[in-house]
Amino acid sequence: MQYSGDDFYCDVAIPDPSRLDVVHEDELVLAFHHTRPYWTHHIVVVPKQHIASFTTVNSADEHVVRRLFAVVQAIAAETERTTGAAAVLTNLGEYQDSKHLHIHVHSGPQR
Repeated sequence: MQYSGDDFYCDVAIPDPSRLDVVHEDELVLAFHHTRPYWTHHIVVVPKQHIASFTTVNSADEHVVRRLFAVVQAIAAETERTTGAAAVLTNLGEYQDSKHLHIHVHSGPQR
């Protein structure tokens, strides 16, 4: 999947999740297998509401972020149960390719 913008989640993933291998979707959160996985097991979890970054979260985002973290926790627990380990990661600033809060849940060796 080729994409050259700066918010893959608002531009591609959220409007058309049928193009993705979705793990979880509800009214607030979308989780799917990464389109370009860096690790053997690599899931991305995003709020459907645009939030630019972990460092821009504010009190108005609380209900969305609570749901986001609940989904991340469930996916991380399932990943740990099935693979024996899990890591949870978010990137900030120049490390953040897509300027939309997203959390990686991953396990296994790098690809």
